[in-house]
Formats: sequence, C-alpha cells, structure tokens
Amino acid sequence: MKIGNIARPDRKRPEPLWHQAESALRSLIADGTWPDGTQLPNEGKLSEMLGVSRITIRHALSNLEESGLLRREHGRGTFVRSSTVIAGVRGLTSFTQEMSDRGLVVGSMILEMIELPADTEVASALEIPEGSPVVKLRRLRAGNNQPIGIQTAYLPSGRVEGLLEIAEPILSLYDILRDRFAIEPKLAREIYRVGTVSEQDAALLDVETGSPAFIVRRITSDSKGPFEFAVSTMRGDRYEIRSKLHI
Repeated sequence: MKIGNIARPDRKRPEPLWHQAESALRSLIADGTWPDGTQLPNEGKLSEMLGVSRITIRHALSNLEESGLLRREHGRGTFVRSSTVIAGVRGLTSFTQEMSDRGLVVGSMILEMIELPADTEVASALEIPEGSPVVKLRRLRAGNNQPIGIQTAYLPSGRVEGLLEIAEPILSLYDILRDRFAIEPKLAREIYRVGTVSEQDAALLDVETGSPAFIVRRITSDSKGPFEFAVSTMRGDRYEIRSKLHI
C-alpha cells in the first residue's frame, strides 16, 4: 500500500483530530496517491499510520464516505470511489465548484458554442420573447479524467456580448459571467428526473445508449432575472442525490 507523504495530525493545532485525519486522507485521494478503486488499510492500520484513535479514524472515514469519496463494502473493506458528484442540500454553486469541493480534478470540453434563436422552452425559462438570440454552450464535464455529464446552457445574448469570442477554456461559466459580465447568481431552481443517455451522448459519456441518467433542468437568476437555462445529462453511476430527513 503506497502511503506517500502523509501529514499526521498534530494535537497542538486548534483543529479537531478527526478533521486533521480527514484532511490527511482526503489529500491522498486528491493527489492520486490512492486512485479510484484503491482499498484503504483497515482502521487499526490507519490509526497506527496517523497516530490517532480508531474512533477518530472512524469519524474521518464516515465524513469521507458522506462526501462521496469512499465506499464501504460489508465484509470487504473501504475503497476509494470512482469519480462521483454528490448533489444534495447545498448553496448556489457551479458544477466546477461542486467537483472541486469533493476533491475531484475538474475537466471540461466545449462541444458546441453558437448563437441561435430561442425556442419556446428556452424563451419561457429565460423570460424572453420566443426567437430572441441566445448563446448555446454545450460542454462535456469530467472529474478526475472520467466523464460525468453533458451540460447545455442557454444565455440571453444581450447579457453576454462577447462570450462567443472568448478563446480560453471555460471551466467555470459562473466565474466568467461574474468577472466579465458582472452577473452574480442569486437564485436557482432545479428539477431532477430519471432518464436515459441518448445515442448522441453515449459515446461522449463512455456508456451504452439507454444507460440510466439524471436529467437536470436548472434556471439561474440574478438581480435582473433569469440569465441561464441549463439542461444536463448526468451519468447515473457517477452522480448521486443525497438528503437528510429530520422529524
């Protein structure tokens, strides 16, 4: 088992030991020391390795499992998960930020970036007249070099003049909208439904046509109203929705 330069928790630091242990294990996943599918040492070995109690290790592992970085298999052990995005109760963030928060290396490839007239669905979502010009941005999104989803965003052309001329890679659309067009997201509404991967998207997502997927529709607004209508097809085996229920 390759360990690398792991940072052992320091009792003199103000952060709780479980938090330091979690950060140390998270770094081994993020830097590729423990790639997808790696089986972790057992709790006793991790306890010895980090110099903390098994209870501390158990707390750290539980948090990493909750974050979607680990999976536990009864009778087998704990493994690094394949690249997965976990959606749930969260703030208004971009897909890029979601992946970064979970320790995934973000990847993005532009598949299509054109201007076209808004059809009925797009116009209704953006609250603009049908036929108004919009920019369509279609991208393949990846985490740790593994395809996760295809996102298609529509934006009113009048609010993003010059977007089509941007030559740099677009990892985070929201960063560009904020820095270049003074558009700051304030509110988003999302609808999830279960669907399948189309023939057009299957090869890009490296799955069979008809494979299970989440189809996500999102309308994002700033102080002036809706500025983005996005439709995403997310691989069902690499995108999860989790929530906590309370009485």
